[in-house]
This record gives sequence, C-alpha cells and structure tokens, in this order.
Amino acid sequence: MPATTAPPVTRERLNGLMQAYKSTSLLRTAVELGVFDALADGPATADALATRLGAHPRGMRILLDAMVAISLAGVEDGTYRLPPGADQFLVSKSPYYLGDMTKVISSDWEWDALKRLTDAVRHGGTVMDEHAETAEYEYWVDFASFASAIATPTARVMTNALQEFAAARPSLRVLDLACGHGIYGYTFAQRHTQATVTSLDWENVVPVAARHAERLGVADRVEYRTGDMFTAPLGGPYDVVMLTNVLHHFSEERGTDLLRRAREALKPDGRLALVGFTTGDGTPAEDPAPYLFSILMLVWTSEGEVHSRAAYDRMLTESGFVEPELHSVAHLPLRVLIASPAEASPR
Repeated sequence: MPATTAPPVTRERLNGLMQAYKSTSLLRTAVELGVFDALADGPATADALATRLGAHPRGMRILLDAMVAISLAGVEDGTYRLPPGADQFLVSKSPYYLGDMTKVISSDWEWDALKRLTDAVRHGGTVMDEHAETAEYEYWVDFASFASAIATPTARVMTNALQEFAAARPSLRVLDLACGHGIYGYTFAQRHTQATVTSLDWENVVPVAARHAERLGVADRVEYRTGDMFTAPLGGPYDVVMLTNVLHHFSEERGTDLLRRAREALKPDGRLALVGFTTGDGTPAEDPAPYLFSILMLVWTSEGEVHSRAAYDRMLTESGFVEPELHSVAHLPLRVLIASPAEASPR
C-alpha cells in the first residue's frame, strides 16, 4: 500500500469524531418523524410542526435547533425551512430520495454490532450471537425493503454493461443469488422482455423481493427459491448469474467456493455479474469507503472484508472465469464486474 501522510490530529477533529453519532441520530429522527416532508410544504414554526407531526413542542424545538446547527435546516425569526438540496434527497416524494437509507446505513442492527468493535478486533471477527451470516437474520428484511436508492442506479449500470450480450439472445434465464430486494434482476428484466429471473434468498426476505417485482412490473417472469446460497438447489443453466453485495461477507477462500457454485449454474457462454466494494483504487485516505465498510464486516461476519481488485481476479480465475470488465457507479463507491467463463469465446 502506498505511503500516505495523515492530517494532524487536532482537538476540533477529535471532538467532531466523538460526536458524529449525534448528527446521525438527528438525521434518523428527522426522517422518522417526517420533518423534511412537513417542511417541504413550506416554512413552519416548531409549535406548528409539533402539532402536525404529533410531537412535544419543546422536543421539536430542540430537535430543529440542533438540525440548524448541523445544516439540516435553516431558521429565521423562529420559522424553520429546508436547506438547499433537502427537497431533492430528504423529501420522500422526490425520485432521488435517500432518507430510507437511514434504516440501512445507520440502522440499529449496524450500531449494535459496532458497539462490539473492540471485542471484534481482539477476536478477529464477529462476537455477535446474531450477525450478517445468521440464517434469516432480520436485518436483511430491512435491507431488502429500504435499499432501493443505492440499488436502482447500480442495477442500471449492470444492465447497461450486459446490454450487448443480452440483446443478442432470444431468451434469457437469470439467477440472482442472495437477491435481497431483487432490484438487479428486475431492472434487467424490465429492459429485456425475453428474460425470466430466479430470485434466491432467505424465506423471510423473498416476500420483500416479490413486492419489488410487482412494483417494477415483472412479477409474471420471476420464480422464487428459498434457502442458503451455498447449499440450496440452484437449477439452471442460466445465461446470467448475479451476485451482488455478497462476496465481502466472506473470506477469499469462501468467496471462491461461492463463485464455483455460480459457475456450475451458468451456461458455457453466459455472464457473471458482480456488485461490491473493491480496494486498490486508491489509498485508504483517498478512497475511504471500502475500508470503513470492512470495519462493519469485521464486527458483523466471521471472516468478511472488502476484497481488493487482485483478490477478485484470483477468486474469479480459480473458479473458472476470465478477468472481469469493471464498471463504476456515479456518486457511489460500488463497482460492477462482468466476467465470462474461461472457456467462452472471446468477447
């Protein structure tokens, strides 16, 4: 890893780090109460918002003033208003709404695990009784329900990357392993009407995927399977196998085992589509997101972490694929990787 020069540690910087959770709590609470949606109808006083949202006037005033302190609201003569950009990202009727992601990125599930970070560092992996690898972990229901804001643009990048391959095929069978919300497969099926999708996940998650399939208008072309992606029957063979935001939950060896399963389910000339974070695009200081995500994997899995580009290449080679095409997602730290079986014709 290249050498980096860290900025100096200052009182102000430490104070900000120690109190960062307060800002997160303010954002979560404002979304949960509907403060941004209420202010989208026009500026209002704390008393008026308290009445409208079923809150105590004192509680609402303190919340709003704290929101002003971190630029989540503006105020003038006791009347509060939305700050620039909030109407785009924090008002629920906006097509660019990100508020639901507070139930994913800043969820109690993650916070409870991160409270045990010291223990996880000492242990080298999760010390939680229930965690991301636990069968039918309830967090995955929330993830499937509320992660559309990140999944939708990434699914479009994946669909675009597969466009030339998919358009030339009269029929398309797609397997979405650990599908979660299912949006990757369903976005692909929206574009390609000759596509059918098999969505596999835990029994408690599949109903959420089914609701997304209905919403996106492809439910009549979706089959559902339940169980563990390492052991459940997969069927096939498929033209496309999707494995999205999964491999960072496991060691490189375990990830290779899963990719071998995907390869076995894939047609000889099919495509594997991966989504995830990767390291190696910059130093931790230059590209912090994957390294911070690895902290979550440390507290939440036995051996998971964000893998480097080189590790992805090794896993894919060992499981029977050639070096993948890499696609970036605008404004997100995720990568889309498209790989072909090693025996497939050159692309």
